Amino acid sequence: MDADSGYDAVRRFVVENQSVRGQWVHLGAAWRELCANGEYPPAVRALLGEAVAASVLLAATLKFQGRLTLQLNGEGAVRLMVAQCTHQFRVRAIAHHDPALAATIPGELARGEGLRMLTGGGGRFTVTVEADEHNLRYQGIVPLAGASLAESLEAYFNASEQLPTRVRLAGDAGRCAGLLVQKLPGTDRIQSSSAWPAAQRAVARLGSVALLDQPAESLLGGLLPAHDVRLFHASPVAFECRCGEGRVTSLLRALGPQEVRSILAEQGAVTVTCEFCGRPYRFDADAVDALFTHPGTGEAPALIH
Repeated sequence: MDADSGYDAVRRFVVENQSVRGQWVHLGAAWRELCANGEYPPAVRALLGEAVAASVLLAATLKFQGRLTLQLNGEGAVRLMVAQCTHQFRVRAIAHHDPALAATIPGELARGEGLRMLTGGGGRFTVTVEADEHNLRYQGIVPLAGASLAESLEAYFNASEQLPTRVRLAGDAGRCAGLLVQKLPGTDRIQSSSAWPAAQRAVARLGSVALLDQPAESLLGGLLPAHDVRLFHASPVAFECRCGEGRVTSLLRALGPQEVRSILAEQGAVTVTCEFCGRPYRFDADAVDALFTHPGTGEAPALIH
């Protein structure tokens, strides 16, 4: 393996002369920035971290330009959870949950308990890929299967691509991480391959602490010590929401000066909060005046965040 570990990154790896490939992802600062404006109970935050890691792993398996959306629909404390990752590994995510119900769920749960308790034991798992080229759109839907989000992801690969896949995901207040290992297609005839059974056993016993704490080199070296793993250079992963001052000012201008100034008079300021990332955009009286005094300049007024 090379020595370029890199957190806030996704890395591809292959097992030399074997039928195994995979992806590893670890987010620290990007994950904390993503959650900066969201107030999530520990259990919800952990599951959202798993979803973000899963979206990056899924995007890393594809060759496309566009964005991938992973969506969970549940029947418990979490009704909707969405994580998006672009082909450039820019991520954003949100979870709609019942605060009172979610607060009753412990933050530290055994593997799989979080998904069952948060989603109510039902629901579905949807992956949507929107490719810019030719405006292509693909969607795959599977039930939330097994005891964890990782098992649901495995079921998705089995149903959509018929690829034997093993996944581990983890998330906490400051980090999220994931590991995806697959058997290469068309390799059933390779009798000498021992890496795939070894990889399956290793992923099954991999704990969340090790996944969150260890860099890719030591993690993969410990999981497959008898095999030569080639670990490729890291691709950076960053938080990025598509909201912005330009979009917000366009929205307010579309509402019109009368509507916006009535909100200003009632509340003392106009605040627009991005539904996806939770970032607030606050317009005071001067900013509102500038918004409609020079609407054609294309420049956003000074805002107070």
